[in-house]
Order: sequence, then structure tokens, then C-alpha cells
Amino acid sequence: MAQAISAPGDVILSPNPSYPIHTFGFLMAGASIRNIPAEPGPQFFDALERAVIHSVPRPIAIILCYPANPTAYCADLDFYKDVVAFARKHNIFILSDLAYSEIYFGSTPPPSVLQVPGAMDVTVEFTSLSKTFSMPGWRMGFAVGNERLVAALSRVKSYLDYGAFTPIQVAATAALNGPSDCIDQTRAVYKKRRDVVVDSFGRAGWTVPAPEASMFCWAPIPDRFKGIGSLEYSKLLLEHAEVAVAPGIGFGEHGDEYVRIGLVENEQRLRQAARNIRRFLESADQKLHNVVPLSTTR
Repeated sequence: MAQAISAPGDVILSPNPSYPIHTFGFLMAGASIRNIPAEPGPQFFDALERAVIHSVPRPIAIILCYPANPTAYCADLDFYKDVVAFARKHNIFILSDLAYSEIYFGSTPPPSVLQVPGAMDVTVEFTSLSKTFSMPGWRMGFAVGNERLVAALSRVKSYLDYGAFTPIQVAATAALNGPSDCIDQTRAVYKKRRDVVVDSFGRAGWTVPAPEASMFCWAPIPDRFKGIGSLEYSKLLLEHAEVAVAPGIGFGEHGDEYVRIGLVENEQRLRQAARNIRRFLESADQKLHNVVPLSTTR
């Protein structure tokens, strides 16, 4: 989509932190990125207003991703209504990544921006079968929205690649037209894993907020480690607890006080990770307790 919509020098508004391709796809196409908050709320719209006033040239597109990777933030329909109104007012396109919309843990599915009247005029929304139907690597998904942008995307893709392997297309068709039992099962699996992480990590001494959707937990680094940053904290977990997490700095500088925990292991493995983390945190507390404060040294 980056090559279809942007040209060198164009300005794109992208959340920070965000999934890396949301920014690097446009950077590779020669565009410039201006960061906006990842969390939907007043600060998001304050940043949009500043971007329109201070960006030269004016922004041509806003990237959205809710439920979000990596933060698991969710947006409601009122938020989308305000974004659409802003985009229509300033002649800016909306590019919405809806890849995690089927992985939610409440009773109400996350909305689509295309539910907003008039959104189709300024929006292209993308989704993927990778998460919903456990088809990662199959590169199967679809885009819907503004006719001119979708046509441009189709033209660029006709130059860059060919259709997916026919059996994959047939499997995707069967998945989309078939019963939704497998989606319900997948959602239940991720919910159980989320609950295990929140409960077991919490009892281990690390408070992890429960996401409302997505296959990730966005966990703040424990207070006593915040000064070292997400990369160093992730290294400590790997070395001393044998637990691998994604450092938040990899998703943008505003993610450096967090790590992303993927709900990709079974419940037994997650509980084992929590036990390892508990031992690591307890030993770290002991080491910190034994350090003599600099103010008392001679």
C-alpha cells in the first residue's frame, strides 16, 4: 500500500509504538513519518491537529491499527467517527489495519472504521487470515474501501507479485465461507492464555494488564528496571529467566518502557515462564537489597 498511495516527500501519520511495517513500508517508499499517539483519546486528536498545522507538505494519510499491535489498544465507534470527520475535513486518507478484529475477549467485537457513514470515501481497510484462521506465512488477506486507492494498490501489486498459490486461495475461500466454530475456538484459546499470563505473572511479582483483544500483552517494565530500558530488561529475562519477550523499543521509542508478551505458548509453558520470572525477580530484589547506597560510602 505504501507504494500505491505515497511518493517521495509525502508525510504519513503513524502511531508510535506500532507494528514496524506501518512506518518502514512508507519510509522505503520515500515518504516521511510523523508520529502520533497509539492510544485513542484526546492526545491522539491533538497530535493530528498539530500535524496538519506544522507538517510541510501536509499529511496525506493516517495509519490506524485497532486492536493494536503491539499495545492491544482498542478503539470504539465514536473514536472512528471523529477520525473520519477529521480526515474528510483535511482531505487525508485513512489506512486501517484490522488484522486482530476477531481476537477479542469481551462480548462485543471491535468495530470497523468502515461502519462510519462516509468512511468509504477516505478509507482503505486491510485484514488478514493469518490471525483469524491461524494462517501465518500464507500471505492471504484483502483490502476494501476507497475505489481509487484499491485500484492503485491492485495496479502496484500486478507489477510486484502474482496471485497466491491456488491451494492457498482455495483454503482461504473455504475458511471465509465455512462455519465460524474454529474462530470461536481460537478466541477461547487466546483468552485462556491471556488469563494465565495476567494471573501467574501477577503472582510472580510482575503486574501485566489484561488486554481486551489481540494476541499480545503490553506489559510495563517493573518500576525498579525502568531505567535500563526495554532492550536490556528483555536481555535480563532471556539470560536469567529463559523467557523471551519483544522489547518495546522495537516498535518505536515511545514503547521503551514496555515489552510485548506474545500469547503463543500453551498454558503450561506460560506458567513455567511465570515461575522462572518469579525466581529472577526475587533474586534481583535480593541483589538490590544488598547494594550499599552511594550516600553511605566513604
